Amino acid sequence: MDKEPMTRVGYEKITGELEFLKNKERPETVVALDEARQLGDLKENAEYHAAKDKLALIDAQIAELGSVISKAVIIDPENLPHDRVSFGSTVHLVDVNTDEEFTYAIVGGVESNAEKGFISFNSPLAKQLLGKEEGDELTASLPGGETAFEILSVGYRELNL
Repeated sequence: MDKEPMTRVGYEKITGELEFLKNKERPETVVALDEARQLGDLKENAEYHAAKDKLALIDAQIAELGSVISKAVIIDPENLPHDRVSFGSTVHLVDVNTDEEFTYAIVGGVESNAEKGFISFNSPLAKQLLGKEEGDELTASLPGGETAFEILSVGYRELNL
């Protein structure tokens, strides 16, 4: 069985989403489905079909989150050394050609959100950053081509997913 490393923050977020779906969203949708069913002709009942589709989507989300949670391995990055880039590290980089700076936290796949600066430890950039330390330069092979980076700092800070 594949293991899915994640931080405690990510695990709590996912279990919270699952609880919300199971205890609030799904029961409300079941009620809406029953109410729509009582409106009569199901073939032309838009409310019924919308509620039925929503229920199917919720059930799929519940199954997917349950699967992720069953594979979860919680790694507490607070207890890891961050003198080198590792799981949970926050890395501050500069593109040596454009001087553009980036800050990324290395997290589990289900926690990743590039727009917020959370990249999966399995992503092309993270794989090339792991093990590097402050001051290191690297030429990262990325989907958009090669980019030269210098690592300005490596450390740990609490994640706010």
